[in-house]
Amino acid sequence: MKTTIAILLLAGLQFLVPTSGESAPDVNQIIEKTNHAAYYAGDDGKAQVSMRIIDAQGRERTREFNILRRDSSDGGKQQFYVYFKKPSDVRKMVFMVHKNIDRDDDRWLYLPALSLVKRIAASDKRTSFVGSHFFYEDVSGRPPKDDTHELIEENDTYYVIKNTPKVADSVEFASYTVWIDKATFMPKKAEYINKNGEKYRLVEALETQTIQGFPTVIKSRVADLLDGGETISEFSNISYNIGLAEDIFTERYLHKPPDEARR
Repeated sequence: MKTTIAILLLAGLQFLVPTSGESAPDVNQIIEKTNHAAYYAGDDGKAQVSMRIIDAQGRERTREFNILRRDSSDGGKQQFYVYFKKPSDVRKMVFMVHKNIDRDDDRWLYLPALSLVKRIAASDKRTSFVGSHFFYEDVSGRPPKDDTHELIEENDTYYVIKNTPKVADSVEFASYTVWIDKATFMPKKAEYINKNGEKYRLVEALETQTIQGFPTVIKSRVADLLDGGETISEFSNISYNIGLAEDIFTERYLHKPPDEARR
C-alpha cells in the first residue's frame, strides 16, 4: 500500500567510497528488497486516500478513494482494487489491476454512469491516473525487470540507483534515479529524465510511519517539473493482513463493489 517518499537535504551528505576489503552492495539485491518493501507489506492491505490535483495555474481538484491490495504470492502476483467515493463525477468508479510477473499487468476501469467496463491497454499504462500527475502504472509499480539498474552513489543514508529502460521506445523517459533509504529499503525520491536530457518528473515520499511493523508512506507528491502542477496524496486508516478474499478482485465486483472497498 505504499505508493512510493521526504524532501531531502542532499547538501552535507558525505558520499562514502568503499575502502579496501569492503565491497559495494549488489544492485539487484537492493532493487529486490526495495520492490518488496514498497509493494509487499503484509499479505494484503487497505487504505483511504485523499488526493489533491493542482494544475499549473493553481486550480485544484480532489479525489477520495479506498484502495485494497492482495498478494497471490510474496514478491509475485498481486491484485489492486480502487473504489472512488468523491467527488460526484467519479463516485462509484472502480479501477482494478492484476499485477503479473512475466507479462504486462491487466487493468480495468468501471464507469458507473455508462455501466461500462473498459480494459486499459498496456500502451496506456504511463498515462494520467484519473486526471492526476500519477500514472496508471504507479498504482501497482513498474516491474524491476523492465530496467537495467546501476548503483551510482552511496552515502550514510541512501543508495542512489539509476534505472534505464531495456526497451527505450516503450516509455516516455530516458532514465530515472531513485534514492533508497538504507535502513528500510523504502524509496524516498525519484527523478525522471526525458529524452532531451531534461529533468521533468519528481516523485517524493513526504511523510512515512511504521504501521503494524511495516514502514509506510502516508503522504506522497508527484510534480510536473516542466509544465507545472502537482498531485499530493495522503493515506489514512491503513491496515495490513486483513484477510481479503481473492474473488473481490474479479470483474463481477467491478459492478458490485464489496463492503471492504466501500467502507
